[in-house]
Amino acid sequence: MGRIISSYIFPHPPIIIPEVGRGEEKGAQATTEAVKRAAQDIAGEKPTTIIVTTPHGPVFQDYIYLSAEERLSGDFGRFGAGHVRLEFDNNTELVRKIIERAKAKGIFAGGLEDHLARQYRVSKELDHGALVPLYFIRKQYENFKLVHISIAGLPFEELYKFGMGISEAVEDSDENVVFVGSGDLSHRLTKDAPAGFSKKGQVFDDMLVQSVKTTDIEKLLLMDENLCDEAGECGLRSFIMMFGALDGLELNSEVYSYEGPFGVGYSIARIAVGEKQQERKVLQKVEEKMSERMKELREKEDEYVALARKTVEAYVKEGRIPKVPDGLPEEMLKEKAGTFVSIKKQGQLRGCIGTTGPTRKNIAEEIIYNAVSASTRDPRFDPVEPEELDKLVYSVDILKEPEPIQSKDELDVVKYGVIVKSGARSGLLLPNLEGVNTPEEQVAITLQKAGIRRGEEYSMERFEVIRHK
Repeated sequence: MGRIISSYIFPHPPIIIPEVGRGEEKGAQATTEAVKRAAQDIAGEKPTTIIVTTPHGPVFQDYIYLSAEERLSGDFGRFGAGHVRLEFDNNTELVRKIIERAKAKGIFAGGLEDHLARQYRVSKELDHGALVPLYFIRKQYENFKLVHISIAGLPFEELYKFGMGISEAVEDSDENVVFVGSGDLSHRLTKDAPAGFSKKGQVFDDMLVQSVKTTDIEKLLLMDENLCDEAGECGLRSFIMMFGALDGLELNSEVYSYEGPFGVGYSIARIAVGEKQQERKVLQKVEEKMSERMKELREKEDEYVALARKTVEAYVKEGRIPKVPDGLPEEMLKEKAGTFVSIKKQGQLRGCIGTTGPTRKNIAEEIIYNAVSASTRDPRFDPVEPEELDKLVYSVDILKEPEPIQSKDELDVVKYGVIVKSGARSGLLLPNLEGVNTPEEQVAITLQKAGIRRGEEYSMERFEVIRHK
């Protein structure tokens, strides 16, 4: 019977590779020393297979990519060191077992045919999220096969379940496995950080490092998605997969180092694996706490959000569009406005559709019809299913009258949304969206939505919203 003998949290800054950093790696000295120590420890454990999860391979919303080729390879060409190339034998039998266990849990996972890789414009080469840890490990130890797994945009609990499936697959093999969860922490620790500065960056890093030190896995699974987005985190999903694979095992964690050079958080940790314990019921406890959160959220809903939610529930369960209920505020019944209804599931967008101006006789009807569209007609997502309803979070934006502007300087990404127009093409982006930090980004995204190419003439309007959530 196979087993996971240890696991590691590993950052992946290419700059710590000497051939890439060319001296700059000295700016992350603590990290460099710690990754070398981790590599030496792995060599001493002599794994027959190393599993690496990475946020920089082919990433899909609801499909977990596993490299399926017999030989896996990649280089640091993107970072000016194409001559540094690594190759590994893939443990295809273990990959097959993992895919089977994922399928049994209702999780889609597997490789990609060549024509699909071309269609999605993804590379089957090993990414730097895998290559950086493997570079240091290979310096110390060579006698192992590799399993390479990318993260996905699935809810945290699903990624954890997938990790549990990895553990089951390992047990059904003869492998001694070291699990490497590759990932940096916040990318927003300083003003010159790659993704800009957010004071939430250090909050996130401190919380994650402390959770790893204490192996408080529930805390990781309950991490607020808004905090994750504001912090510009990188590796949390990779780590959650890893901890899923350790579910039910006795764990003893040691953080080798943490530092934030270059505005990015790097941490190296070893999680020693002991014997199986009695069932810890991590997922059950997480689901109970999430249920409590949702109950509190429902109790705080205003009439706008409650109308959107009740509309979706009626339509998804019974296939009917409800009538405007009694007892709504006067402005919802007498005023007209464009509205947007946004739906999220465990922090991930699940649907968002709206109208830039009024199309119904009042705001209440506008919300009802846009709620139905957001839950069933957003082309980016499958229609909402009944079993999802208890996990959905809603917000409703009421759009004020747009006004023409001449320059991006008149925009404020927090205060104003933007509409762009060129002939019959138009696009809209709401204000105060996660990950949209500058007017330039705001306009670029809106132009892309409208199908307006760079260099074409276009006009702009800005608008304010009243957001209900």
